[in-house]
Parts: sequence; structure tokens; C-alpha cells
Amino acid sequence: MTAPAPHPGRWAALFVIALAQLMVVLDATIVNIALPQAQADLGISDADRQWVVTAYTLAFGGLLLLGGRIADFWGRKRTFVVGALGFAIASALGGLAQNAIMLFAARGLQGVFGALLAPAGLALLTVLFTEAGERAKAFSVFGAIAGGGSAVGLVLGGVLTEYTDWRWCLLVNIPISVVAVALALVFVPESRASGDTRYDVPGAFAVTVGLVALVYGFTRASEDGWSSAWALGSFGVAVVLLVAFVVIEKRSAHPLVPLGLLVQRDRGGAYLFSTLVGAGLLGAFLFLTFYFQLVLGYTPLEAGLASLPVTGGVLVAAAIASQLMPRIGPKPLMVTGGLVAAAGMVLLTRITVDSSFLTLLLPAQLVLGLGLGLSFVPLASLALVGVGNQDAGAASAVLNATQQVGASLGTALLNTIATTAAASWVAEHPITDPAQMLEAAVHSYVVAFAWAAALLTIGVALVLVLVRAGKQDIAATPAAVHVG
Repeated sequence: MTAPAPHPGRWAALFVIALAQLMVVLDATIVNIALPQAQADLGISDADRQWVVTAYTLAFGGLLLLGGRIADFWGRKRTFVVGALGFAIASALGGLAQNAIMLFAARGLQGVFGALLAPAGLALLTVLFTEAGERAKAFSVFGAIAGGGSAVGLVLGGVLTEYTDWRWCLLVNIPISVVAVALALVFVPESRASGDTRYDVPGAFAVTVGLVALVYGFTRASEDGWSSAWALGSFGVAVVLLVAFVVIEKRSAHPLVPLGLLVQRDRGGAYLFSTLVGAGLLGAFLFLTFYFQLVLGYTPLEAGLASLPVTGGVLVAAAIASQLMPRIGPKPLMVTGGLVAAAGMVLLTRITVDSSFLTLLLPAQLVLGLGLGLSFVPLASLALVGVGNQDAGAASAVLNATQQVGASLGTALLNTIATTAAASWVAEHPITDPAQMLEAAVHSYVVAFAWAAALLTIGVALVLVLVRAGKQDIAATPAAVHVG
């Protein structure tokens, strides 16, 4: 039987999908630069500011797997278009937000539609590019967008915040979405999977609401104390719902997360490490942004540019790790990368109210980025060790979800720790000079960086205990990694 001819519009479709993916990826960092201004404008408390980040990442990570199944069975083009339009509407609501609740809700809605958009785009690439060489090129473009999008977000966020208003960091998504939808209607073909179209909605509800309850518990702990009724109640609800999620997945004929993927040591180690790396990384970006702007007095654009060394370190180390992994396997790279990243976090604990960028902040960020780059490369391959082709998409999607969930929980936990540390510092050092508030803020950031280093170190310990795969196992894993 003759293989079907490749779709003639596949390269134009790649441009459309890459454009939408850039929007989703940069939205995770573009708002970070605008956050100090948004917090001041809308009167958001220090305890609640993390919701600007976590509302997005929680919804995105919690619904990513369900979004992949919806795309497969409802129609990948249709899901892509709905996701892009919904993302634009949510961005408009965020850009026009008049209070904190409206902004948090809009960010959560962005995450919901992002969870439709991202896996639909990846699934479309899988269908459109069937020849191995072309598929490799398409996914390299997609991967470059994913890797460089955070850097674009940092710089674009700085430009928009400094020369227009923080609201444009959200409103800029509207023209991008409109262009992506218009081009998708012309160039992207429809496709869908055959078979049973039932969705694990109860599982998606339990895991997403459970994670929201967990983050809310952290927020209330920072405001009312760890033993407060609201904090303990939220933690209790989270435990019940997350346990219920496991029970649902065990009994579901179409589980959101096939539990068999989680029990294998190497893959389980990869997922745990991914969660902890995501927690430390997003926490670092959040506090670096506030430190640059509120303590050192950088403009938003200067803060965005000052954050780029992390991305530069990631790109350099990722290229090195890609060459080394076939020779030494994933475990040495993950252990080394995790320890180097933790060292970068430790360097950041040396900040003061007037630290030098060149002698402290630049090298600390480069070390952090180099460690993260060494860690990222082996994760995708390790997540697929021992997985058949039929489960490769699910295994990769779980890895992406752990990164988002880790970012959510890490941001909430570190923000709670930081606000508690600041309050403790003020209690021990009565404020007699407004400049002392900067000292309290720096102390809180230092404590957060120390905890982020601890999270990364715990991740390294888990890799040492759990991961056994060698270079021969990585060589046997599926070549393509897809979400949904």
C-alpha cells in the first residue's frame, strides 16, 4: 500500500502552531516582569501575589492530559482554534482586570485554554509530519520555541511594562491569537483519533481542585499561620481529593494518568525530579524579579535583560548534555545538573540590598542555568524508558504536567516561606527607617533561595536512589515525544 502523500500545507501549519506555542510559553514569564507593577496597581498582598503565577500553571498542568484526549477525539484543529480563541478572551479579561480576583481568574482561564492549545498543536505536528526527517525538523523548531520562549517573555515583558503598561503583557496575546486562528482555518487540516471517546473528567476535577486546595493552604498559612483552621482545612481537602484521584485512576477504564507509568523506578524518579526542579526554578524567577525591581531599582526592561543569564546557561548546557548523554547516560547528568543548579541558588543567598550584578548576580544565574540545562535534557528520555509507543505520548505528557505542577506548588510554598520570613524579620527588627523594609525583603528572598536549593538537593537524592537506567536504556527509547 502506498503511503499517503504529505499534507501540502504542513510547513505553513508548522508556523501557525509554533506561533501559538510561543504565546503559551512566553506567558509563563512575561507576566513575572509585570508582577511588581500589577501588584501595586491592584493592591495585591504579598501572600496572594503568587496566584498570578500559580493560577495559570495549576490550570495548565492539571488539565493538560485531559486537553490532549479532548484534542484527539473532538478534533485537533477544532481544539486548537477553540484554545487559541479562549486564550485571547482570557488574556483580554486579565488585561482589563480591575481587582486581584479578576486577574487571578483570568490567569486560571488562560491555563484552561492553554491546556487545550498546547497538546492539540503537538498532536497536529505528529499527524502532519509523518516522514522521520521532516518530523525531526518540525519538532526541533517546536523545541526551540519552547526553549527560547521564556527569554522572549522576559524581554518583551520588560519592554511592554516600561513603555506602555503592565496590562499589555496580557493584551499582547489578543493579536497573536487572532492571527494564529485566521491562519489555522486556512492551513491546518482537521484530524481526530478513532475509538472510545470517553474522558476522565472526575480524575481531572479531583487532581486540579486538589492542587488548588493545596496552594490555597499555603496562602492561608502565610497569612494566618500553619496551624490556622483555614490552612489545615485546605490541606485536608487537598489530601482527600488527591487520594480520590489515585482511586479514580485505578478504577477508570480510560485514566487520565495510567498509574503503571508511575511505578517504574526510572520514570518515577524522573517525574519526582522534574517536579522539584520546576518548583525551584519558578520560585527563583519570581523573587529575582522583585529583587531587581523593588530592591535594586531596575526598570522592568532592565529586570528582563538581567534575568537572561539563566536562559543563556540553560541553552549552553543543554547543547553539551545532548552530546554527553549517549556516552554517559542520564543519571550522571541529572545528578551533576541538580547539584550545580543548587549551587547557583546558594550563590543567590549572598544577595544584599546593593549587590553587584557583575560579581554576584551574573555568575549565580549562569551557574543556575548551566545546572538546569544539564538536568532538562535527560528528563524527556528517562520518562520514556521502558515505555511502548502506544504510551509514549502519555508518559511525555505526564512529564510536562509535573513541571507545571511543580512550578505551582514551588511558587506557592516559597512565597509563603518568604512572606513568613519577612514578617519574622520585621518582628525582630523594629522598623525605624524605611530602608529597613528593603532589608526585610532581601532577607525573605535569601530564605526562599535557600529552600529552593534544598528542593533541588532533595531531587538529586531521589535520582541517586531511584534511577538505574544507563546509556543503553536511553538508546532504546522511542524517538519522538508527544503530548496528548
